[in-house]
Amino acid sequence: MPLGSHLRELRNRLVWSAVAVLLGAVAGWFLFDLVFGLLTVPLTEAAREAGREDDITTNIGSVTGAFDLKVKVSIFTGLLVSSPVWLWQLWAFVTPGLTRREKRYTVGFVVAAVPLFLSGVALAYVALPRAVSFLVDLTPEGTVNIIDTSMYIGFIMRILLAFGASFLLPVVLVALNFVGLLPARTILAAWRWVVVLAFVLAAVLTPSPEPTAMFFLAIPLCALFFLAIGVAAINDRRRRRRDEHEGYAGLSDDEAAPL
Repeated sequence: MPLGSHLRELRNRLVWSAVAVLLGAVAGWFLFDLVFGLLTVPLTEAAREAGREDDITTNIGSVTGAFDLKVKVSIFTGLLVSSPVWLWQLWAFVTPGLTRREKRYTVGFVVAAVPLFLSGVALAYVALPRAVSFLVDLTPEGTVNIIDTSMYIGFIMRILLAFGASFLLPVVLVALNFVGLLPARTILAAWRWVVVLAFVLAAVLTPSPEPTAMFFLAIPLCALFFLAIGVAAINDRRRRRRDEHEGYAGLSDDEAAPL
């Protein structure tokens, strides 16, 4: 397609994604108490383990703070609820570059991407109490740690979304490989950087001195990355065989004989 058509296609996909997120945010508005309670669990558990429930608390410091907080949590909920839709739109934007045979993998992309995204969010949520506990334990004795609620919720949501997005990396790499933009050899060449980034991200998410939690998060990321390399390599081999077969089929008998 020409550039203008690509831009219109991108605009349409973004509009559909935004509408899905907006509808999910409307649902999130009514589910605010439930989602907010889940997001504050890491802090409440950390305060309880430290025996400082009265010294560690959250605070809303402005008149509009409660409304802003509810909007943020609602949009976050909308992103999670609408993940099948905007992931589908992402893939649909890529599919015009695929052959009819390769488009059969569309369902597989969405089926893999949605659970991976939600698994990344869930895995980060499981590890967050340990990270928050470590940070809260740094509060000096005799002081009260009054945490801005909006900043705390924003921190938790960024971590959850960042880890969910990082779990999408293997699927995106495979998608780019199917389009023909990223060969498996190119992906493999960046494995050192990916491993380092996976451990850095895990270390930021679990800043406790115990390395178990960091490995618990980094190892799945690395495993998914190398799994993506394997899938891309299989697809490259299949594509080469298809191209060779089509090349032979286009030759005359006299031209194919020496081969």
